[in-house]
Amino acid sequence: MRGLILALGFLTRLPLPAVRDYQPAEFARALVWFPAAGLVVGAAVALAAALGAALDPWLGALAGVTTWAWITSGLHLDGLADTADALGAAHRDPARFLAVLADPHVGSFGVIALVLQLTAKLVLLHWLLTLELPWLALVLIPAWARWSAAGWALLLPPLKPGLGERLSRSGNRTGWIAGGLALAAISAASPFAFAAVVPALLWGVWMRLKLGGQSGDILGAGIEWCESAALLLAGVFFAAIIL
Repeated sequence: MRGLILALGFLTRLPLPAVRDYQPAEFARALVWFPAAGLVVGAAVALAAALGAALDPWLGALAGVTTWAWITSGLHLDGLADTADALGAAHRDPARFLAVLADPHVGSFGVIALVLQLTAKLVLLHWLLTLELPWLALVLIPAWARWSAAGWALLLPPLKPGLGERLSRSGNRTGWIAGGLALAAISAASPFAFAAVVPALLWGVWMRLKLGGQSGDILGAGIEWCESAALLLAGVFFAAIIL
């Protein structure tokens, strides 16, 4: 349970018991619990969206997006903003990219990325609520996104010391594979959730070819990209079937 508590403590803002005698290496081993934390995030978002949608689909979408940002403390949104700023200011200079990535201030590229991301999630959630996409798919998409982030950390070289480097060095690949198999088994009940695998693969390839590796901020940006793209693809697949 220590690994689960650490994963939930990092990826959510839920009140959790303290982990005694914590060692930094334990966090990397908690990587196998990232999908479980994603299920918690997805369940919270789905519940909020369902309650809001009982009054109006737009209220459901707003409740879902607000809960999404709240329960994650904006962690991945912060990574998205930092990555957007770094890409916008780097001008193909790797050293400049890493310097801007480490800057805690948010620039114009980051603000634009945040606005577009939150708007995309709001519109896509509204669309999925009107389509009546199965709720299980919405619960599973955040889980697939976090499982994918764990995979990027394990399979791609770190660009700099930090979170991505610790996960890459000490993460459990066998546990990560087992988590993917468990998610796949659950997703068999709602195959639209598999839509998250496509953007996950694309982000991994982009990181390897464009950046040469990963860091904590880029992993967070990838989670945001994966979630939004998966919402879009799940909606497209579902609409194609029911129409």
